[in-house]
Amino acid sequence: MPHRITIIQGHPDGTREHLCHALANAYRSGAEASDFEVRSISVADLSFPLIRSGEDFVDGPRPACIQEAQSMIRSSDHLLLVYPLWLGTMPAMFKAFLEQVFRYDFAFEPDARGHFDKKLAGRSARVMITMGMPALAYRYYFGAHSLKSLERNILKFSGISPVKESLFGAVDSVSDGTREKWLQRVKRLGAAGR
Repeated sequence: MPHRITIIQGHPDGTREHLCHALANAYRSGAEASDFEVRSISVADLSFPLIRSGEDFVDGPRPACIQEAQSMIRSSDHLLLVYPLWLGTMPAMFKAFLEQVFRYDFAFEPDARGHFDKKLAGRSARVMITMGMPALAYRYYFGAHSLKSLERNILKFSGISPVKESLFGAVDSVSDGTREKWLQRVKRLGAAGR
């Protein structure tokens, strides 16, 4: 079981509470009730430049907020990533954050044989995505491509495994009762550190 959990809140609107925030708060509440050490990163509160070249990705400067996020992730046993589905994928600001954080010498590094050393092995993660469409449509009709890309090309490529997922669909039309059931389920996940 994890001891240290980092919650990465990927909703780019920090001016008001969205379901993503409520889910992250419920998870945090459950985790803290089980005496896990919980830290949070709110991407909406950060200021960092876009990576615009391969050189930037490899050797570009890392703003202090990115270095702090990397330190939090490095010292964590488990990550929770929460974001809304926009145009079939993650919001641009969240993607830009991941590009800044999951770079050479932090997340992975080529070895002498041309393979990649997965520098974040030993950590697990859960990804929570909210969306306007039904979750089953996203998963089966659209193939959950952004989720699969995040899992395979970023998290697992860096050694983070297992990666679990929770999808919350048709969020604009669910009842208050359904929303409350979601939050209670997420609180239980936090309490279990999963």
